[in-house]
Amino acid sequence: MAKGVKVAVVSTVFAVMVGGAGYGAYNFVSAMSDDGSGGVGEAKRSGPPTADEIAKTSKDFFAAWEKGDAASAAAFTNNNTAAEVLLAAYGADAHIGDVRITPGKTTGATVPYSVKATVSYDGKSKPLAYQSKLTVVRGVTTGKALVDWQPSLVYPKLQRDDRLVTGESANPAIEAVARDGSVLTKEKYPSLGPVLDALREKYGAEAGGTPGIELVIKHPDQTPDTSLLTLSEGKAGKLETTISATAQAAAEKAVKLYDQSSVVAVKPSTGEVLAVANNRTDAFNAAFEGTKAPGSTMKIITAAMLIDNGVTSMNGPAPCPPDAVWQGQTFKNLTGMQPNEGASLANSFMRSCNTAFIKLIDEKPLTDESLTLEAQNRFGIGEDWKTGIVSFDGKVPTVSGPDRAANAIGQGQVQMNPLNMASVTATAITGDFRQPYLVSPKLDDRELATAKGLPYNTASQLKQMMRLTATQGTATKAMAGLGGDIGAKTGSAEVDGQQVSNSWFTGFRNDMAAAAMTEEGGHGGDAAGPIVAAVLRAAG
Repeated sequence: MAKGVKVAVVSTVFAVMVGGAGYGAYNFVSAMSDDGSGGVGEAKRSGPPTADEIAKTSKDFFAAWEKGDAASAAAFTNNNTAAEVLLAAYGADAHIGDVRITPGKTTGATVPYSVKATVSYDGKSKPLAYQSKLTVVRGVTTGKALVDWQPSLVYPKLQRDDRLVTGESANPAIEAVARDGSVLTKEKYPSLGPVLDALREKYGAEAGGTPGIELVIKHPDQTPDTSLLTLSEGKAGKLETTISATAQAAAEKAVKLYDQSSVVAVKPSTGEVLAVANNRTDAFNAAFEGTKAPGSTMKIITAAMLIDNGVTSMNGPAPCPPDAVWQGQTFKNLTGMQPNEGASLANSFMRSCNTAFIKLIDEKPLTDESLTLEAQNRFGIGEDWKTGIVSFDGKVPTVSGPDRAANAIGQGQVQMNPLNMASVTATAITGDFRQPYLVSPKLDDRELATAKGLPYNTASQLKQMMRLTATQGTATKAMAGLGGDIGAKTGSAEVDGQQVSNSWFTGFRNDMAAAAMTEEGGHGGDAAGPIVAAVLRAAG
């Protein structure tokens, strides 16, 4: 969505809205004389507000709001300053008038209500209707019954420091199309909403459209505006993306299996992003911007480091003891894993043995910097990716002490997201790092990140170990039933403050690589695994 609507913003002046107040006239001077709740000299009350207080306070607040008197309405709240600014902008910046508020049935101290109003700008008008709710509380200082101020009172999607603004869009609308030419819409692909907003912000002008007039939520950070109502349509510009409609549909359906889940699919032979989907309680694009420890999916990079530095090979030794001590910290395997002192790297990889990798990172010529260099130089991690929208390109910092060992198994200070791990898998199975992208770099002449990739011998071994993991190891259950050339790696990442680990899974099928993360989803194969497998089924 366009980042910014072209209007003059007035934060403290409230335009008197047309139509009068549905609750009739009211003496707002007396209301404001003592923190917005009654006459001076009343004894300070305590305890929860009474039913009469709740009814009167909400009625008076609604009446002032309807009339367009921001100062008086704000005086009935427990945050006068913040309330007045947002209520003033409701009329002056958002150009919302003819306000009618209808309260619903009160439950306790909570009053639901519906709002009907009109948005008018530059000769264009449209009705606006929505529902919200407020809660009446006892003022701490005054003892008055006051509306507990929240931005969502004004509009349910408003959060702290958000503003409602109506005006000409800073960027024209876009018609984003998939690789087959079909149109990508928020209605058909709901989780693509933030992505489509970001694409409009970045490419609205380049796509050749003309701006319309909209009511939007302006956010305080770099988040694109959220469009609420279009008063007049501009001309949408056509924007070609790399999305596969088939893969995107599968991704949308798959993430709904588990809350707080994200998935990305890429085409290893080109780096094109085929799908991106999120199922979250917020609008955060965790699939592209997440910064979470990836758990044992990180062992793809660690295994590559071991092979590239001659420490071991796929069929070389990687003993899996019950525990491993690194500089005073003891690391263990998942509960139930049988130790195997004679294990090969392939066996420890496909079973996801932590201790095998901890033991090997102390071998020469490895240093504190080795894992960082492997991630950066071979897999392009941290190399300033330019995908077409905001994205995080991973982080594998150089560390010493216990975190060096933790980093090797995807804990410690390593940070990744599904985009990063899908790319890691793509590099692992092709040997070439091709920076993922959502929009062709030819559109805006941006320069994609580069890395030297992997030696053929290393990539061959990684691909084979991932195949074994998908057919004989920890990913077998999730990948069951998938035909073609398949491979995978599971991961679970423990997070401070969480009782259940985050679930990670990455895999490939033919020329598609995908990765998913489910917060508090447990083991990799439990939640993220089925999501990735569902998306990979869309691979040709």
